[in-house]
Amino acid sequence: MRIEFGVTSHTPGTALVVFAAKDAVLSGAAQALDAALGGAVANAVKTARFEGDVAQIVELLAPSGTDASRVLVVGTGKPGHADAAIFERIGGALAARLLTSGETKATVDFGGLSDLALDTPKAAAHLALGASLRAWRFDKYRTKLPEKQKPTLTEIAIANAGSAGQEWARLEPLVEAVGFTRSLVTEPGNVIYPESFVERCRPLADLGIKIEVLDESEMRAAGMGALLGVAQGSAKPPRLLVMEWDGTNGKAKTSTVFVGKGVTFDTGGISIKPAAGMEDMKWDMGGAGAVAGAMKALALRRAKARVVGICGLVENMPDGNAQRPGDVVTTMSGQTVEVINTDAEGRLVLCDAITWVQKRFNPEVIVDLATLTGAIIISLGHEYAGLFSNSDELAKQLVTAGIATGDKLWRFPLGSAYDKMIDSPIADMKNVGSRDAGSITAAQFIGRFVNDGVKWAHLDIAGMAWSAKAGATWEKGATGYGVRLLDRFVEDTLEA
Repeated sequence: MRIEFGVTSHTPGTALVVFAAKDAVLSGAAQALDAALGGAVANAVKTARFEGDVAQIVELLAPSGTDASRVLVVGTGKPGHADAAIFERIGGALAARLLTSGETKATVDFGGLSDLALDTPKAAAHLALGASLRAWRFDKYRTKLPEKQKPTLTEIAIANAGSAGQEWARLEPLVEAVGFTRSLVTEPGNVIYPESFVERCRPLADLGIKIEVLDESEMRAAGMGALLGVAQGSAKPPRLLVMEWDGTNGKAKTSTVFVGKGVTFDTGGISIKPAAGMEDMKWDMGGAGAVAGAMKALALRRAKARVVGICGLVENMPDGNAQRPGDVVTTMSGQTVEVINTDAEGRLVLCDAITWVQKRFNPEVIVDLATLTGAIIISLGHEYAGLFSNSDELAKQLVTAGIATGDKLWRFPLGSAYDKMIDSPIADMKNVGSRDAGSITAAQFIGRFVNDGVKWAHLDIAGMAWSAKAGATWEKGATGYGVRLLDRFVEDTLEA
């Protein structure tokens, strides 16, 4: 969708959007329009019981007295409370309403809008962000889309919003980056697998990202017995994808590392999942998708930071060569793992990826993202991702970035009592404990592979990478969770 700034009036024959605050208090532009229409706006607001709640919309079709095809009045909520998140919700609501409406263009008039929690240019830019994210769709494989379901809206013009174009320059890369992640997560398992995931990411090199790929023989030579154990049941060979971005011209000597779980399809292996809903397991690479999208965002906006992104890419399948429950594998760190459940495979991928990246880059900070446990959904539903960390400072930074971007996090505890739950009678550890505290013991497992002195956070995003219903800024399906979170974390901690 094209976003245009700097206009002063709407294009005849297209949609026009104005605002109203709580209690239906019309903005300056809305008042002027109401006067031109002989009170039609105020009458429509009253008839529809419109109260100006956030993203509430009342619509007038082909109103007499204006050359607009339709007028939409959108609520901004309580005076003084409309912040960036609210304007993203408003943008998303407008895109959802108009995307398949037959309208090709909408002009959003910020004239006379006041008493906000941020300045008008930022408000307009965040509205544009919300609209652009909500308008994203994946129709690649739909060959018989009904005419009324086809998107028609191709442009949103922002009027009377001052220097909003400058604010948009910072946000626009996020639209492309989140869309990149959503596409990776949405593609089916026969299209996105370890090798093809790597190929989708190779063009990032054109943006200045250094790409390195380890194949199966190189990972075997490195001793990645845990990761390779997950992959051994699949005809698709595993890969370790390494993406380096340095926007400091070599000045930064230490790295912040993002590690993503990339199980491109997860049957559960020999501990096979139930058939119902297994098709959704194409999104079990949501952590790797988020890391790839975040790296793209950093490169697109030329972030002044040094960041490394690692994706451990495997497919978990149950063939005759597949890993068995009870097998013992030796990780790259030298620690041994008794595999109790082959469906607890993500932590086996992450532990070797984290060991490798520590030996290679000696990072100060590691943040891993993984659709790791169903238990986190039982705990948090689809409102927050789980956060586990050995550093209060790092945890606070991530929570703050999550609040700012809407990629919300809720911190869980770690401790020795939980750690004992994954001790094995025949190996250094087992890959699952009991059903109790399942998300915590999974995090404790990963924590055993983090070197002393390294600040580490584990984000369990199983409830956030995919949504069964549309949200404020996404359609049903892949959400792109994590891209904005990591991008904002870099901005706040490495570029501040």
